[in-house]
Amino acid sequence: MPSVESSRSYDLYVKSLQHPKNPVLFLDYEAFKKNIDWIARKAGNKKIRIATKSIRSIGILKMLLESNPIFQGLMSFDLREALWLRDCGFTDILMGYPTLDFDSLEILALNSSGITLMVDLPEHLDLLETIGERKKTKFDICIDIDLSLSLPGFRFGVFRSNLNSMERLESFICHLKKKKHIRLKAIMGYEAQIAGVGDKDSVLIQILKRISLPKVKEKRLRFLNKILSHGFNIEMINGGGTGSLLTTCQEEAVTEVTVGSGFFAPSQFDNYKNLDLYPSLFFLLPIVRQPEKNIFTCLGGGYVASGAVGEKKLPLPYLPSGIKYIKHEGAGEVQTPLTYSGHAPLTIGDSVIFRHSKSGEICERFEEISVIKEGSIVTKIKTYRGEGKTFI
Repeated sequence: MPSVESSRSYDLYVKSLQHPKNPVLFLDYEAFKKNIDWIARKAGNKKIRIATKSIRSIGILKMLLESNPIFQGLMSFDLREALWLRDCGFTDILMGYPTLDFDSLEILALNSSGITLMVDLPEHLDLLETIGERKKTKFDICIDIDLSLSLPGFRFGVFRSNLNSMERLESFICHLKKKKHIRLKAIMGYEAQIAGVGDKDSVLIQILKRISLPKVKEKRLRFLNKILSHGFNIEMINGGGTGSLLTTCQEEAVTEVTVGSGFFAPSQFDNYKNLDLYPSLFFLLPIVRQPEKNIFTCLGGGYVASGAVGEKKLPLPYLPSGIKYIKHEGAGEVQTPLTYSGHAPLTIGDSVIFRHSKSGEICERFEEISVIKEGSIVTKIKTYRGEGKTFI
């Protein structure tokens, strides 16, 4: 991954933000635009669907969709969110995950257009059929198929969909064909073992990915053909993520690839090969204490990313160079002590700039994103939290 430090200095960011005294979330627009352009180029003839969980800002979502016609549609993470996004004017929303939110499904039943629900269990179908029959409506659905790689004594991938064999898929389809108020519109398969696993520093992971790639392609096509053999008309075949963009776009059967984190390029993507992305979303914490000569304490900072617990889930102290965590304290709930070995002077009232490990999760901590372009703040864009919205 390219470094922006050579072209975006610590001093430039701090000056652009006018030396803030409170934590600030900010976007480097030039780096953000480079990521948009790179993703658009690498998409080839595939449509790119934007993962909202990795963005969590209406303003940024609109900016992305307006930047290039290759970006079409959203993948949402919660049905309440999807309904709200539709109210905000978004018209093509694919739920990335199943829902059992009865109240929200009742609302969707009043007008089911523009939202496609994700399913992978007969129970999902039963709930939708019950509501659809009572409300005299039809729900559009997408079937989530499992694309993990099962090896002897080892599973390379995630536990996601129940539909991991042809037998289960056949049983599911037979159950689906009995439903009168459900329309199968799409299938999805997320190759998490490729898209969600960094490989730059692990030869073993690189080998496992190479083994997995043809198996993912073959399984996706085999599952698709099974569904088509039952007479369904599939409009959309969704796959991948930022980490698998280069390979998923090569699959002829796939019509669109989901991308989210690549626009902000969080620190977890530093461990991926062949992703020419630039860190673009940062947060700044003010220094409020100096307990020792080379130890500086920032306000806030405990914005730990989701997933398996580990040091890489902590935010990355980024600028100025030479700033690091104190190992036994890490990122704190209300304060974060750091050691500093850099050459630029630091003191009380100065700031430290961080990158989050993941992408949109950091937006849950801030009400707005300050957008920096050409050395100054050009606009401030609300996050979901700034809009008064929290989902999961």
